[in-house]
Amino acid sequence: MKVSKKQKRLFVRTMICTVSLVTACFFCSSLEAAAAPRAQETGERVTIVIDPGHGGENEGTLEGIVQEKKMSMVTAMAMYEELLKYDNVDVYLTHTEDVNLSLADRAQFAAERNADFLFSIHYNASVDHDLFGSEVWISSVQPYNAYGYQFGWEQMQQMKDMGLFLRGVKTKLKNNGDDYYGIIRECTARSIPSAIIEHCHVDESRDTPYCQTEEDWKRFGREDALSVARYFGLSSTSLGVDYSNEANNLPEVSLQSILPATIRDQTEPDVCVLTLQNADYDTGEVTLEVTATDYDCPMMYYDYSTDGGKTYSELIPWPDLDIMVGTYPDTFTFSLSFTKGETPVITVRGYNQADLFTESEPITFAKPFVDQEKAAEEARQESLAAEEAAASRISETQVTDAYGSVITMADLAGNTGSSSEGKKEVNFGVFLVICIVLVVLLLMVFLLYQIQQSRHRKRRRKAQRRNVSGRNRNHPR
Repeated sequence: MKVSKKQKRLFVRTMICTVSLVTACFFCSSLEAAAAPRAQETGERVTIVIDPGHGGENEGTLEGIVQEKKMSMVTAMAMYEELLKYDNVDVYLTHTEDVNLSLADRAQFAAERNADFLFSIHYNASVDHDLFGSEVWISSVQPYNAYGYQFGWEQMQQMKDMGLFLRGVKTKLKNNGDDYYGIIRECTARSIPSAIIEHCHVDESRDTPYCQTEEDWKRFGREDALSVARYFGLSSTSLGVDYSNEANNLPEVSLQSILPATIRDQTEPDVCVLTLQNADYDTGEVTLEVTATDYDCPMMYYDYSTDGGKTYSELIPWPDLDIMVGTYPDTFTFSLSFTKGETPVITVRGYNQADLFTESEPITFAKPFVDQEKAAEEARQESLAAEEAAASRISETQVTDAYGSVITMADLAGNTGSSSEGKKEVNFGVFLVICIVLVVLLLMVFLLYQIQQSRHRKRRRKAQRRNVSGRNRNHPR
C-alpha cells in the first residue's frame, strides 16, 4: 500500500508526541520539586567556602568589559559579606588577592576547614558568542551529584527571578568518565560537595545588561548568598529572615545513581521537522510549524535561516521550556515577514541542552513575495502623478464664450475680483465694436439693395417704353 506524504508526517508527529509524552512523564517524575528534605546532612553550624574563579595569570574570559577574574572577585566578596549576616555559619574565601592558585590548593583549602560546600564563582562566554543564560555545573559522583542538584535548583530560582534564561544544572565528563572541571574533580576527591556557578554570558546581548557594572556583580553575590541560605535553611537575626523550612522543600533526589536530569547529552536532537502552514505573497507573512524533540534531554534553543543555511538568526529560547522540570512542547509555530521581494529558502535548527543541533529540511517557495517598499513607492509616485494631473487640469481649464471672450473657472464660480471686472470691461468694448461693424454691414447691404431696386425700376420703364412704341407702329392713326 502506498503511503502519502501527509500520512507519513502524521505518523512522525504521532511518534514524536508519544515519545515526548513518555519523556516528559519521566522528567516530571524525577525532577519536580516534591517537597523533599535536603539530602545533605550538616551539623548545627555550617561551613561555606567561596572560591573566586581564576586569578593571577589565569584571567578567565576577556570578552566582557573587564577580566572575568575581577568580576568573580567582586561577586565572591559580596556573597561572603552577605552570608556573614546569617547565624550559625562560618564563611571563608579561598583567596582575596589577585594571585595564582591551583585548583588542588583551592579544594585543599576547603578540606582543611571541613567545608560543607565549596562554591566556585564564574562568568561565562561561548566560542561563537551566541549562547546566553545561567547554569550550574556539579559532580557526577554520588552523593555530591544529589547535593549539587538540590543547591543548583535553588540557584536557578534566584537567577530566574532576576530575569535570566536558565540553562540548567548539569555535569560534564571527560572521555574517561571523570568530572571534566578540575575544581569539582579536586573537591570530590576530598569529599567536599562543590558547584560552579556560571552567572551569565558576558559576550551576548541578552545577558550583558545583567553584568555591566560593579554593582551588578555585587548583586549576583547577594543572590548567590540567598541561594545558599535557602539551601542550608539558614536564618538571620540581623536580616529578620528564617529559611529553615526551605530546606524541606527541595526537589526529590536519589543518592543511588546520577540524576538523569544532570547527565549531559552527547548526541544531537532526534527530530527536527519544519512545515509551512501559510504564505501570503501579497503581505509577505509566512507561518511555520516546528516539530522537534530529543529523547535524552530538553530542547533549549532554535534558530532559522532564510537563505538556505548560509546565515542564521540569533538563538531563540525554546517556547514554554521548563528546564528544571525537563518539559517543553515538541511542536510550536512562529511567523516571518518578507518585504523585499525575496524568494526565501527557510530552514530551522533545534538545539538541545548540550547545545547540539539538528537541522530541518528546507522550505522553498514557488515565486517571490511582493516587495513592499517598492510597491509603496510605486503607489506613492502614482498618487503624486494623479495629484499633479488634477492640479494641471484645474489650472488650465478655460471656457470660451460665443464672442471669443475668456471665462475662467473663477468666473464660472461667481468670483467678482478686480481682475474679473477688468476682463468684463474689455469684453464690452469688443462687443460694441462688433455691433458697429454689424450696423455698417447692414447699411451697406441696405444701400446695395436700394441700388439694385433702382436699376430694376429703370429697366422696367425702358421695357415699357419699347412696348408702347411697338404698338404705335402696328396701329397707325
